[in-house]
Amino acid sequence: MLWRRRGLPASIAALLLAAGLSACGFHPLYKNDDAAEASAELADVHIDTIRDRNGQILHNFLLDRINAKGQPTEPRYMLSIKLTESKSTLGFIKDSSATLAQLASVATYTLTELKTKKPLQTGRSRSITSYNIVQSDFGTLAAEKDARERTLREISDDITTKVAVFLSSQKRDGGT
Repeated sequence: MLWRRRGLPASIAALLLAAGLSACGFHPLYKNDDAAEASAELADVHIDTIRDRNGQILHNFLLDRINAKGQPTEPRYMLSIKLTESKSTLGFIKDSSATLAQLASVATYTLTELKTKKPLQTGRSRSITSYNIVQSDFGTLAAEKDARERTLREISDDITTKVAVFLSSQKRDGGT
């Protein structure tokens, strides 16, 4: 190691690294003492209804992550989401039948402060997954359903993280 050859003890190197991380604004989102605060901020978010069956699935995933104890009675924020999905076939065999499909879901979201009706954050989350098209129609439908749930779960995780980071930074900066 370079610092040992030059006589710099490992403890000093670790101290310098830690100081460098704190100077760059590094702040963990789910630090033990801040976890309850982040959860409390997320608990004030009402998740608006999302159209279609896929929207209902995404809504339920978000409820599990954001409002684990149920929708707030007096929410401070509204999370509105517009969801789109596209499907394309990829793998083909000699008779031109598809053997692989790709499912892409895109969610555009807006976090609005209910008191002022002011949009605080807008964003977009996207997830793509693929599944096999098999001889059995039931097998293909089951694979497509599983792929859809995976994309929606990833989107819900991504939106939850983005909203939590935003609310945490607003609170830390003295915002809302």
